[in-house]
Amino acid sequence: MQAHEDLEPTVRIRELKEDRVNFVLENVDLAFANSLRRVMMADIPTVAIDMVEIETNTTVLPDEFIAHRLGMVPLLSANCDEAIRYTRDCTCLAGCSFCSILLMLNISCQDDNTMDVTSNHLEVIPFPENATDEPDLGEELSKRGEFFGHPVGKNDPGAPPVLICKVRKGQELKIRCIAKKGIAKEHAKWSPCSAVSFEYDPYNKLRHTTYWFESDERDEWPLSGNAKEEEPPRDNEQFDYNAKPNKFYFEVETDGSLGPQEVVMKGLAELQTKLANLILGLKTQPELDMLTNDSQQNGHAENNAWSNNGGSGWGNNNNTANAGGWGNASPTRGGAATAAWRGGSSPSGAGGWGGGAAAGWGSPGQQTNGWNV
Repeated sequence: MQAHEDLEPTVRIRELKEDRVNFVLENVDLAFANSLRRVMMADIPTVAIDMVEIETNTTVLPDEFIAHRLGMVPLLSANCDEAIRYTRDCTCLAGCSFCSILLMLNISCQDDNTMDVTSNHLEVIPFPENATDEPDLGEELSKRGEFFGHPVGKNDPGAPPVLICKVRKGQELKIRCIAKKGIAKEHAKWSPCSAVSFEYDPYNKLRHTTYWFESDERDEWPLSGNAKEEEPPRDNEQFDYNAKPNKFYFEVETDGSLGPQEVVMKGLAELQTKLANLILGLKTQPELDMLTNDSQQNGHAENNAWSNNGGSGWGNNNNTANAGGWGNASPTRGGAATAAWRGGSSPSGAGGWGGGAAAGWGSPGQQTNGWNV
């Protein structure tokens, strides 16, 4: 029987909805599961209102209060990696259509009833043509969806809008907002997730949790639904000091700015990039020179550990079945190829997060237990 360390990581999707996904992640250690959770919460870019210019505010709420509420309104950010630039990477001086999204809020109450000002009143308008001094030929605009940058739920009658404030007769609110791209490490408003959690060892076999109880532990601490996935411990079962958790029950809930599939996929891609940069940073210059010289002497410069053409390194363009590194295809522990860690489409029959229909890290198609809603 294979040990847990020899098995390939697998994912089994138990429930998928428009704004959340529940899946079981197996054959990984606790550190990886927690790293994935943290990356999904704090390292995936989205767009959010970052600058607020208040022209008129005669409501009872101060400017700072309204500005903060506007910043926390989630905006649709699908394909944010390619659809918008970071302001630090743009050539403009004060914002343009390639790095920013302009929204306007202009509301006034003219009757005796209290009016609710919600995110549905935010309107996305194009940037003025003279916003940039030099014309830019970027492709970001062509990669945006129809409602990119709009408030979540604005075009969905079934989704309730976000309440910003309330106004009475004679009160007015006129605001100009600029949304920018960022990550939640800078501010929580850029987080695509409202909650990311995972549970392991529901029977507490590893004794990672100490229960406080008055009379009966089992009655006062009921088991979660994930306990159905595992066998209950025997009363005379001995404690295994070497046991480690290898099965994790994830629940990912988004705020609507990104879909749950995109959150998980981009989280894995970001985690892979961070590990690649870490390993590259640990390499000293003599080691890098040695790798380069050896590959050139052997006539296989295209297959060195850091080439972009695949081989046994961090390549990005090789989908061959025998690639041996952290490229677009990664090997199994037994030597067979799989796409366990790559972010692109996986070969048919591989167990990757790609678009193949196999079990494992794959993001299955609509014909299987797929991600499509």
